Amino acid sequence: MIDGLTTGHEPAFDFPHFAGLPSRPYLLATTPRSGSSWFGHRLWETGCLGAPLEYLNFAPGGPLGELSEDREAQERHWRSVLATRTSPNGVFGLKAFPLQFEDLGAINSHLLDAVMRFLLARGADTRVIHLVRRERKAHAISYARASLSGRWRAAQEGEGQAEPPFSRRAVDNAARLIERQENTWAAMFRDLRIAPLRIAYEDVRHDPERAMVAVADYLGVTIDPAVRVSVPEIERQNQDGARAWAEAYDAGEDAGEGSA
Repeated sequence: MIDGLTTGHEPAFDFPHFAGLPSRPYLLATTPRSGSSWFGHRLWETGCLGAPLEYLNFAPGGPLGELSEDREAQERHWRSVLATRTSPNGVFGLKAFPLQFEDLGAINSHLLDAVMRFLLARGADTRVIHLVRRERKAHAISYARASLSGRWRAAQEGEGQAEPPFSRRAVDNAARLIERQENTWAAMFRDLRIAPLRIAYEDVRHDPERAMVAVADYLGVTIDPAVRVSVPEIERQNQDGARAWAEAYDAGEDAGEGSA
């Protein structure tokens, strides 16, 4: 957990204990700064579409950072979330980025193998929701700024915090990193013959309910308004800095040596 922040991983937000393995698992395949936290929470609050969080993100300083060097604890955590983050209708969602799978493979290949076997056990019927961000420049700027400032959530922002100086290099590096991760997903989908449900963040923002119905149809479940649950709110971060960076980028400025 992260001191002072509600991340959604807290036990207070668990579903009732689910016995056995989830019958409808899915992967929310995406990249950092794609709006995936906000989208995942919209899925979660339906009470019917699991609670897709980054259950394999053991990076130090993150919400599960205390497990970063304990492989047995990581595996216990995975077994626990299968029981407590599966919605009562048997749907379980895992949100992940390619870099997280790479990191997990380096520190706990046994767990990564188990997770992949679980997610891919249905072969061609494996369910993957591929969330993308259509506005590529805005995506790269968001990734670069968060990487330089260390502020990934609105709750980490505060008055008097300095805006990281504009860096074209950081934006371009972030764009390449996003592209590399998207290429990784594309290769996985191709190699495993997976036909993901592709959803754009901008479309979800425009019509969240339509996106929820599309996901439910793809998973073969029905949304029941009577089982909605309360989840932590994901506030959008202040956009003033992002707009200033976009203007500087469009103007051809080349300040800053930071990298993302």
